[in-house]
Amino acid sequence: MQRYAACLALALLLSSPAQAATTMRCGTQLVSEGDRAFEVEQKCGEPAHRDLVGYTLSGYDRREFKIEEWVYGPTNGMLSILTFEGNRLIRIETRRSR
Repeated sequence: MQRYAACLALALLLSSPAQAATTMRCGTQLVSEGDRAFEVEQKCGEPAHRDLVGYTLSGYDRREFKIEEWVYGPTNGMLSILTFEGNRLIRIETRRSR
């Protein structure tokens, strides 16, 4: 029975989708989800590209927040795409550059 449980746990672990990174290295500094946009810019410099994705409304108080994507790289063939919502870093993705 223990062997079955271990196999099931391993299968679930291997079948789960890849997660986005929660931190990114900029030289000797790290940026993390939750950091403010100005902190990321101080640590990583100006991004290679910025895109205004759109706006979103928050919960019950109906405040509007801007959603932006910043692109850094390519570094060693990888792009880092940072998503900001209301000037807070909410997601860090990495992709192979084409």
